[in-house]
Amino acid sequence: AEGPYGEEGMIVQQFHPLPKFGDSYMLIGSWLVNDQPAGIGIREDRALITQDMSRFYPHIFIE
Repeated sequence: AEGPYGEEGMIVQQFHPLPKFGDSYMLIGSWLVNDQPAGIGIREDRALITQDMSRFYPHIFIE
């Protein structure tokens, strides 16, 4: 793809179909801080492959 990329190397990912709810495909990701669960993010899009402009709903875990 055209753009300011390439010198960093490549990341190869395997395709896995996302579940579809209504008219949107959804991907749930999580992150850790100091080996502890810190939050999740839900990314959804009408396209099968999410992108940088997909809807994103962050959730933070607070004790």
